[in-house]
Amino acid sequence: MDYVITAEIPTADELIELYGSVEWTAYTDDHAALVAAVDGSFCVLTARNAVGKLVGLARTFSDGYTIAYIQDIVVSAEHQRLGIGGALLDELLHRTERIRQVVLLTDGEHAQRAFYESRKFTEAHDFAPHQLRSFVRFR
Repeated sequence: MDYVITAEIPTADELIELYGSVEWTAYTDDHAALVAAVDGSFCVLTARNAVGKLVGLARTFSDGYTIAYIQDIVVSAEHQRLGIGGALLDELLHRTERIRQVVLLTDGEHAQRAFYESRKFTEAHDFAPHQLRSFVRFR
């Protein structure tokens, strides 16, 4: 393994660099909000390379008992497709294994569906025996 996963809050500069590397401008346009959001998360996991550079991050919001919402899984552009995102998600799932529902919202890329289904997630409209609905309101 060329990286180490730990529970920690990265520095503001590290967050801005990581989110900027994948052009998540909704986050990087307001540095203070990004830092506050990460700081207020239920669980924040980081992936660092052999020299300690932040290369990935995953975070959740939760009540700790009934629901955990995975807000972000982000891996720097130059470190994608190396298993870091999967390792971060697997560790989040391990840390939330006693929580009844783990949910997330992501874009519609085909690879996204395959990635999350490989971790036993089900799209809301495919859930059985009773179909679920998901709603979102962006501002």
